[in-house]
This record gives sequence, structure tokens and C-alpha cells, in this order.
Amino acid sequence: MTPVKLYPPRPERVYLFGTCLIDMFFPEAGLDAVRLLEREGIEVVYPDNQTCCGQPAYTSGYHDEAREVARAQLGLFPEPWPIIVPSGSCGGMMRKHYPALFAGTPEEQQARDVASRIFELTEFLVHVCQLKLEDKGGEEKVAMHTSCSARREMGLADTGPALLAQLGQVELVEQVRSAECCGFGGTFAVRHPQVSAAMVEDKSQAIEQAGAEHFVTSDCGCLMNIGGHLAHRGSDVAGEHIASYLWRRTS
Repeated sequence: MTPVKLYPPRPERVYLFGTCLIDMFFPEAGLDAVRLLEREGIEVVYPDNQTCCGQPAYTSGYHDEAREVARAQLGLFPEPWPIIVPSGSCGGMMRKHYPALFAGTPEEQQARDVASRIFELTEFLVHVCQLKLEDKGGEEKVAMHTSCSARREMGLADTGPALLAQLGQVELVEQVRSAECCGFGGTFAVRHPQVSAAMVEDKSQAIEQAGAEHFVTSDCGCLMNIGGHLAHRGSDVAGEHIASYLWRRTS
């Protein structure tokens, strides 16, 4: 697996940027991310005042509003520690778009510094922690959905599957057109509900047809969208954030 950037040695401390969806809907995924990092001997610092990364406003074209939301995050990470984000979507916003969002402003250098320290969780576990896993669960067929932002903005199509591949009792099944979007896309699902619904129907069918008993993803927006649709279909396939899945099978 070719790294997409230069990675530092394993640090003693990191920050965790928890994301809105984890905070509001999947807090256990955030706690499991902390547990995975702490098990590797890393102290995790969670700034209490963090809110949204600004992506919803940014992708809707409201850059001034996005800048105001993002500005509130910049001062939360004063120490030169890595910032771990259990979401390729929020990670992509912070790493790729913060420098452009703040270009020409007094916060430009601060935004570039924050962006340079952003790591998506599976990326950090693979390339920095070089995590080794011992599977303690039973046999299971699992599908992995990698979000568009993780895949295309952060170049992380392989890190989630690499972690799942270490689980000896897990068969990672490949769905057709695995690189396709699930249809969530943040406000895309609101602006284009019929298109979004058709996309998640295709994705749900592909996961079921692959024979998956479970699916995992590193993005909670995708988890809500695919998991909600599968539940609406009456499917037996359940979804889980990859942090929770890894912790559950290895603790």
C-alpha cells in the first residue's frame, strides 16, 4: 500500500475531532476510536468546544458562513499533535479545503497548519500506528463502503480494507461498483432526493448481493444513509462504523 503523504512516527498524544454526526448520532463510534488509539499507548485529547468542520455550508456554496464555522475550530488545536478525524468527509474538508477557504485571511497560516496535521482514523491506524489486530469474533462476511471523500479527496480506498483483512474470521466481500457513491453527499440528498434514493437503493442491493452479513464504513453519513435504507427494506444486513467494528472484534 503506497502512502498518500509522509507520516510521522507514532506520537504520544493526539487530538480527536469527533464530527457532528458522531457527536449527535454515533457517540459510541467516537469512544471506540479513542479506545483503539489508547490501546496503542496514545493519549487522546478531545477539545470540548469543537463543533462542525464547516463542510455543509462550504459544499452548498456559502463560503463566508463556512469560514465562520471553520474559524471556530482553528484555535482548538494549539499543540503540534496530529488531529485524528473518524470521517473521510470531515477529514477531507479540513485537510484539502481549509487552506483555500482561508487563503488571503489572517488565519491562512493557522489553517494550513491545522490541515497539515489532519489524519483520517483508518489512515492513522495503518500508516502511523501500524496497527496489528487479533480477531476474537466468529466467522462473518463483511462489505466495506469507503466514502467518496475518503476515496477521492484523501486517497484512502485501501486503509479500511487493510484493517479488516487482518481479522482472520472475517471474509471481506466485494460489492459490484464498490467505488460508487451511496447517494448521501450531505446536502446532495436534500437537494436531489430522488437521485439520492436511487443511488442508495443500488448500493444496498449491491451489498446484499455480495452476500454480506454486515457492512462497515468510516463515515457516519454513509452509515446513516445505507443502514437506514437497508433497515427500511427489511434487510438483515446491519451497518457499523469501522472503529466500533474493530474494537468489538478485538477487545
